[in-house]
Amino acid sequence: MTADVFPGRYTASVERRDVTVFLIGMRANRWWQLARVWRTARRMPPMLRHLAQHPEAGMLGSHSWFGRTTLLLSYWESPEHLQRFAADRDAPHLAAWREFMRTAQGSGSVGVWHETYQVPASELEAVYVDMPAFGLAAATSHAPVTAGRNTARQRLGR
Repeated sequence: MTADVFPGRYTASVERRDVTVFLIGMRANRWWQLARVWRTARRMPPMLRHLAQHPEAGMLGSHSWFGRTTLLLSYWESPEHLQRFAADRDAPHLAAWREFMRTAQGSGSVGVWHETYQVPASELEAVYVDMPAFGLAAATSHAPVTAGRNTARQRLGR
């Protein structure tokens, strides 16, 4: 199933709130050690299902790419929401992290990484041309580019 493409130019309408961007991924350093790689990779889908079932956790939306290096791009209400989820004993992250640290960390077979960015609303700018709702626009609000918002400079309010 393909997502509907919106012809023309669109932007993300974030209602002037800050957004936390969280990138997380894993890399199969020794892809031939499939059992170890799979043991790490299989932990993400339950986390995403949990977050979809619990919008109060604060994840606004996400996109994933799979390959030797796997990437999940996600948007969150705040860094506090992200940190609460990571430390929540009733959510699937904490147990998965502890298992990784106990069984895979230091083996060299699979690596994990993450980066977190707090983006002030005044610094957010996005444009999507002939795309499905994607990225920040899919996580917040997908809106047509209108007069006065044609350029990145205008969308940034400068």
